[in-house]
Amino acid sequence: MAMTRTRLLWLKAVMHLAALVPLGWLCLAVLSGQLGAEPVERIIHFTGIGALNLLLITLCVSPLARFAKMGFLMQTRRLLGLYCFSYASLHILAYLALDLLFDLSLLVREVLDRPYIVVGAISYLILLALAITSVNKLRAKMGHSWQRLHNLIYLCAILIPLHFYWSLKSGWIEPAIYALILLVLLGLRKSVRQWLGLTRVNRT
Repeated sequence: MAMTRTRLLWLKAVMHLAALVPLGWLCLAVLSGQLGAEPVERIIHFTGIGALNLLLITLCVSPLARFAKMGFLMQTRRLLGLYCFSYASLHILAYLALDLLFDLSLLVREVLDRPYIVVGAISYLILLALAITSVNKLRAKMGHSWQRLHNLIYLCAILIPLHFYWSLKSGWIEPAIYALILLVLLGLRKSVRQWLGLTRVNRT
């Protein structure tokens, strides 16, 4: 038990570093002017890809814990999920503050002209709901509803690569690779009915 706890602490420490160091690099790159001619676009892309990578890693935890028989990995999912939400929050904040300058009328026009923003907003609202309900007390109060809500992470796994693909001015290979990996991960998990919370499922 002590060995497992020690491994878990070290693993979480590595996860904290892996999530925070790229943000530190981004801050230094901004301050030193290393982001090229379009720094705003680079910041938005960087934080968005970070959120997508963390979503992918989060979905890897359960299959890896099951197949490698390392149940303690399950205790890292909340940490990874919260970092995914944090990167997504920075992604949206960078878009609103740096690209739109908090111009609400411009935001409305962007939403009407670019459907990928709606897809991204839906995904973010799901991540927001999952982050809020990750608190243990709320989880206990929600009971089985908590699992049904958190199964919406699989919907994010479909919507976010779509958001990524639509947001690109050209190219499709990178979002296609992400979509393929996420589909494989979903295939290792549960049936579509369980993803959507249409049947009662056991905690995984």
